[in-house]
Amino acid sequence: MRSPISQSSILWRQVWGLAALIAAIIFSWMAYGFYQPRILEKLGFAGIASSLGVLQGLLGAVVEPYFGRISDRVMRRVGSRLPMIAVGVTLAGTIFVVVSLLLGGELPNGLRWLIPVLMTIWVIAMIVFRGPAIALLMQFAPSAELPKATTILVLVFGLVGAVGPLLGNLIQHLGASLTFLLGAVVLIVGALLLWSAKPQYTLPIEESYQPLPSFLRSVLIFGVGLGAGLEVNLLLRLFPVLLHKILPSIGAEYISSAILLVSGLSGLFLERLILRLGVKKAMKMSLGAIAAVMGLALLTHYSILAMGLVVAFGVTLGLLFTSQIPFALFIVPPAWAGLGTGLYFGGMGAATALISLLQQYNGIAPVIGFFGSAIAALIANSCLNAIKNV
Repeated sequence: MRSPISQSSILWRQVWGLAALIAAIIFSWMAYGFYQPRILEKLGFAGIASSLGVLQGLLGAVVEPYFGRISDRVMRRVGSRLPMIAVGVTLAGTIFVVVSLLLGGELPNGLRWLIPVLMTIWVIAMIVFRGPAIALLMQFAPSAELPKATTILVLVFGLVGAVGPLLGNLIQHLGASLTFLLGAVVLIVGALLLWSAKPQYTLPIEESYQPLPSFLRSVLIFGVGLGAGLEVNLLLRLFPVLLHKILPSIGAEYISSAILLVSGLSGLFLERLILRLGVKKAMKMSLGAIAAVMGLALLTHYSILAMGLVVAFGVTLGLLFTSQIPFALFIVPPAWAGLGTGLYFGGMGAATALISLLQQYNGIAPVIGFFGSAIAALIANSCLNAIKNV
């Protein structure tokens, strides 16, 4: 079979199919994030609700690179990542249905422990196919056009994130049982849309035996994801609340939505800049710019400037989001694309767990968030600089 990488045009049908699955993944995480603490509290597990979230984040940091590597092996053996995606989607959808049925009836006290166990398995199931699904992008676009193809995924992420408050109202109105059942349906539909795009691909023989990235290189990729994840989490968790104090008529959740909307739209216009700079320089620029805009937000007291900062946050996030997937795919040999995405997004998962832990016990003031973001940018940039030497 001819490699799509050698073709001169992007396979847009397949890219949109992948975008549909990404949208389903985002909705599923929204449903899970909304109801997980509420369900656990209702079942008498309030004490472990927040700790379970941190534990699952740390679990993802380990599991995501592992399953990314497994997907690369599956790719070489059967010529497709679809089996990994099929297993993950089926397992996650099944768990959603089982949890929906359990919550819809009277759950005996002796079986309540099943819910946190199933939720943890669900997280693992989502991780099984998230990285391999993103790695599919290598099959849909020539290397030089990966940033352009990524703009569609970023657009979908931004649009779904922007309607988050509306989806939150829908989720709350439906209740946990119906929401999880809907989550299962959405996942299956997203997977079917990807399947309908027929993303078949076989690695060329000369790319099938490329050496595994060294341990040090893997650590550095993980470190870039960790630094980027810290910045994204600090921005979206702290600064919408800060800007809400300057714009009291706009809720913090709608400020977050506006930032995500701008990030999704701005990616469409930043693709050429990324191609001109290169993905590593674009990431360095975005990481530094995010920290700089945070510093400006701490000094701002005027509403017009606060609205400008919403746009600035969105553009800097758009630059990061549009460059991070090509980076994760470029930085490893093509035969190890699943490992590359797994390492990067595993680092982001570790960052999410760390910020959740800090907020749980101490809270984080915006000024601390700014300094933390500056340190995170320094860590990520140091890893980016070191990668070229290993």
